Amino acid sequence: MSIKDSTSSKAKLQRRLTLPLLVLYGLGVTVGAGIYVLVGLTAAEAGVYAPVSFLVAALVVSFTGFSYAELSTRFPISAGEAAYVRNGFKAKWLALVVGLLVAASGVVSAAAVSIGASAYLTQLLSLPPMFLTVVLILILGLAAAWGILESVSVAAVLTLIEIGGLAFVIYFAFQLKPDLLVGVPELIPPLTMEAWTGISAAGLLAFFAFIGFEDLANVAEEAKNPRRNMPWSIVLTLLIATTIYLAVVSVVVLSVPMSDLQKSASPLSLVFVNAGPAIQNSFIIVAGIATVNGVLIQMIMASRVLYGLANQNQLPAQLAKVSPLTNTPLVATATVVAIILALVLFFPIERLAEMTSQIALTVFAFVNLALIRIKRNETKKTEDFYTVPIWVPIAGFITCLIMLASGFI
Repeated sequence: MSIKDSTSSKAKLQRRLTLPLLVLYGLGVTVGAGIYVLVGLTAAEAGVYAPVSFLVAALVVSFTGFSYAELSTRFPISAGEAAYVRNGFKAKWLALVVGLLVAASGVVSAAAVSIGASAYLTQLLSLPPMFLTVVLILILGLAAAWGILESVSVAAVLTLIEIGGLAFVIYFAFQLKPDLLVGVPELIPPLTMEAWTGISAAGLLAFFAFIGFEDLANVAEEAKNPRRNMPWSIVLTLLIATTIYLAVVSVVVLSVPMSDLQKSASPLSLVFVNAGPAIQNSFIIVAGIATVNGVLIQMIMASRVLYGLANQNQLPAQLAKVSPLTNTPLVATATVVAIILALVLFFPIERLAEMTSQIALTVFAFVNLALIRIKRNETKKTEDFYTVPIWVPIAGFITCLIMLASGFI
């Protein structure tokens, strides 16, 4: 290749992510962002029935997850949701709106989780929470710009650490209360309006904890063998996350005084209140790593959405520029970091979590509708991609609307 050819060729994203890395990527943002930050907020709404709220959220997510599994194999590209809506509705303007909503959910989520991360880390560092939050965001922005394999590999290692931290929460809770399982019947809610109103309200917050699997669709352009690995990565991410959530939330609400849990911005650390300083500090470090990991992965996702939209000529071309040095969209990444910084300065964590859930549910509703339209307009069957029955996106659309409406009740 001549020098002229090499300099004129445009740098592109590379397919470097295997199935294990994809699953760890999905778990990193899903598990790290939600469970370490939101248990107290859900307990404030649902009380001891908080685990049921997570189960309700998992049911809503599962239908949409299977819709994503099919669509990510039909259109394995960055800014996947925008591509799904554009093909389903044949409307570029709507695709742009949905793509921007996806990016918005990423940056708002990252802002919420960064506040949660600083709440853990300020227990160790004598620094103002806001200062620490800003420094974390800037450092993670640099990591997101480093390179997809490098940044996702870092996120994968951090994911293993954070899952280990959750396993330790469960272990230590049983050490404190060996008869913990005796209280499991208390987690079953009665069929009363008061109990299920709280569960429903908490479900919107719990839904935030599952946001992350859809991020996988936005790195499909960098996945190896996406037609096989994308459906598996989405399904495995949701199954593992749901199992972890139910176990952790159950032991926490049964072992921590509810009055303390409902007021905490770092809820899982309450399990270790009566432990020694070494154990407390070790867990705080792990919790800080977990929440930091969620911010990093959301930054990667949101920057890829902006890149994908620009690459489809729907946003300024500068956002589609990929650095030949890092093979990452640097301008898009810098834009995401700037917006996250602005959000943490003006909104509390509760509002950011609710906003993220509402944005994500709106996107999921459009994605399910897009798949319904694609399936209905299809003239011939093909086996080139993973498929689900049409009732799956229909159920996904209805459950998203129900959960959205619950936030206004």
